Amino acid sequence: MNRLFFLLIATGFAVAAGQDVFGGTPVMAAVTEAVIEAAKASVTLALGLIGLMALFLGLMKVAEAAGLLYGLARLLAPLMVRLFPDVPVNHPAMGAMILNMSANILGLNNAATPFGLRAMEFLQKLNPNRAVASNAQVLFLTINTASITILPTSVIALRAASGAKDATIVIAPALAATIATLICAIAVAKLLQRWFAVPPPAADNHAPVDDDNTPGETETLPDFTPAPAWAGWCFLLGVVALVPVLALYGERIGPWLIPALLTTVLGWGLWRGVRIYDTFVEGAKEGFTIAVKIIPYLVAILVAIALFRTSGAMDLLLRPLGFITEPLGLPAEALTMGLMRTVSSAGAFGLLADAMNNPAIGPDSFLGILLGVIYGSSENTMYVLAVYFGAVGIQKIRHALAAGLIADAIGLIMALLACRLLLG
Repeated sequence: MNRLFFLLIATGFAVAAGQDVFGGTPVMAAVTEAVIEAAKASVTLALGLIGLMALFLGLMKVAEAAGLLYGLARLLAPLMVRLFPDVPVNHPAMGAMILNMSANILGLNNAATPFGLRAMEFLQKLNPNRAVASNAQVLFLTINTASITILPTSVIALRAASGAKDATIVIAPALAATIATLICAIAVAKLLQRWFAVPPPAADNHAPVDDDNTPGETETLPDFTPAPAWAGWCFLLGVVALVPVLALYGERIGPWLIPALLTTVLGWGLWRGVRIYDTFVEGAKEGFTIAVKIIPYLVAILVAIALFRTSGAMDLLLRPLGFITEPLGLPAEALTMGLMRTVSSAGAFGLLADAMNNPAIGPDSFLGILLGVIYGSSENTMYVLAVYFGAVGIQKIRHALAAGLIADAIGLIMALLACRLLLG
């Protein structure tokens, strides 16, 4: 990210200087003004996000405390056994993976990461060669990069803060894109594992298989009983059925979503004995903290993008890309967003924020919606690989990078197709 940040600044400055000195077009004054305005706008944007982020994270905190996270985990358990045949169903690795995926589906990123790291630790206990990623570890990371997203909260919050007519319009295409991407990503990971054989472990690098649930291993994980298989399949079919319903009746359903979600989650929490007000406030505090924390990142990336765009460097980059991608129906800006999302979440969020506040794009144009769907239906693959594998000391990641990048590419295509089919 350091090199990318400098590259945007330096390239923009070089292009602007070239036009001023050799092209006879004075643009440096416009670049300076754009940089100052971008710095001001980034703080204004972040402040507008505070209330929305507090609202969503407060609500999700109540959902977690009310047991919705663990209820979803029980539904996913029968399906997970088929995906991970090498992991015993009663092993804590299975429980941690299910909780991680459940948190991702509900948009609880703060809860998903600790569960994910815990899952990698447990999977490492089952790994006979602790320096090399196992098939289960690679598949788990691939699913993390292509997780189903029911509620892309950050995108909805940003669209609302940018004055979108319908901030929730991204839900249906993002859900459709992530369902299709997840299916394809699992197939890719399963296929690639045949070509990337696991080398035999070195004499000093062998980890014995640990199938025992020893006391202490499950202390941080809830004890849940898997739901019947039919319940898991019904849940999956229900999620798939949401796509056409939201697509056909999204304009009518959209205004109902947030009030209905608030009433349902808070009512369920109250029925389960949760102190919903205190819990909501606790989660809202996290939302406030996150919104404030992203201000420096937004200032940095929006200033860099403003300089890069106003100097004319972005046009120089996007025009050649456009000649290649636009005949295929993929705007160059969407390709740029897809590439940035793979490398940096902060950078991609900055690109999305810049597009939402750019009069030429805005939150209500097809391109603005598409960029939001791309952001909301993908993950920072490089970050996931670095953090999850680094936490357990994996040195050889085998096909994990290839599977993650292919999943990102599939996600980009699926986001475009979903927006074309559902939004026209």
